[in-house]
Amino acid sequence: MLNQVVLVGRLTSDVEVTTTEEGKKVSHLTLAVQRTFKNVDGIYEADFIRCTLWNAVASSTSEYCKKGDIVGIKGRLQVSTYEDKDGNKKTSTEVIAEKVTFLSSKKEDEDLEEE
Repeated sequence: MLNQVVLVGRLTSDVEVTTTEEGKKVSHLTLAVQRTFKNVDGIYEADFIRCTLWNAVASSTSEYCKKGDIVGIKGRLQVSTYEDKDGNKKTSTEVIAEKVTFLSSKKEDEDLEEE
């Protein structure tokens, strides 16, 4: 069996780390991943993918990466089922990041455009 995901996209916000009651560090982020094709209007759309980072991966990502930065994420899909406040069953799919690679910052991209 294999459950592996590789994504490259831009962070939609700064990464904030919180600590669970058990003392583990965790952060949740959304990665905007541009599709490889244009829509009928000639525009590239993006998928916004929720990712969860734990412990050292969460800490280093929050330290080195900011909103707009391009990162690569290697991880696995996790599907969870829960009940909403009205008692309806809901399903949530997210990527559990095992490795995050810093690829470029929004500031670096802007500096290159100015040259």
